Amino acid sequence: MSEKKSDISFTPLTGNTFKFRCYKGIQCFTDCCADLNLVLTPYDIVRIKNRLGMLSDAFLNKHTDTTMENHPQFPMVKLKMLSDEKRRCPFVSPDGCTIYEDRPGACRIYPLGRAATKPDAQRGTREKFFIVNEEHCLGFKEDKEWTIEEWLTNEGVDEYNTMNDQWLEIITSQKTIGPEKDLHQKIQMFSMASYNLDKFREFIFKSRFFERFEVESGLKSKLASDDVELMKFAFDWLKFSLFGEKTIQIKDEPSLERTTNP
Repeated sequence: MSEKKSDISFTPLTGNTFKFRCYKGIQCFTDCCADLNLVLTPYDIVRIKNRLGMLSDAFLNKHTDTTMENHPQFPMVKLKMLSDEKRRCPFVSPDGCTIYEDRPGACRIYPLGRAATKPDAQRGTREKFFIVNEEHCLGFKEDKEWTIEEWLTNEGVDEYNTMNDQWLEIITSQKTIGPEKDLHQKIQMFSMASYNLDKFREFIFKSRFFERFEVESGLKSKLASDDVELMKFAFDWLKFSLFGEKTIQIKDEPSLERTTNP
């Protein structure tokens, strides 16, 4: 979910291996951390905002922009670059990434790219990998060889894919989200549940949500403090509220309309 504006090409990965190594001291170190159109996933946002000790609103206002360019229906959130000449990432320093352990999935998988879809009613995710070629990158001239699986495991991509694929199922769904008169409200719900977990938590705890929907008491306790559990619950809620999937059990169906307002 990341691309540069120029000097970039994408090559299908033939076979299962590639050569690459990046380290402090290589001439192009951190050059890849500038002029990015880096779309952040909900899990990216959870990891970074918690790393910075920020609430969702504050993080979104300071570090992101919203765009409709990357998806035909739903708004996407992009990391806001610095307003300097190189448009560098706000979290890069001469020593490297200052949030390295919680860097976005697109940064983790680089120099690979992953094209993935999760079709409705199918268990597995369809994925293809490709090489992201940038003119400045010297890492491909190094002699360290990786298999795709070794690289994904070494960079912690597997965990991110597991989390992100649950959201991917929503944004690649072929199901309709309903009549045009409901679209604005549903897009608002999508944005809140995807990106602003603090507001989503307030929505479910300060409304009559738990009076109207079956939520096991142990899960309810986790939702109060665990952002990852809340994010996964938000995905179930979006499947329910956008597409009418039976991912959440209703207690009081006649009162549903008021509850689904963000």
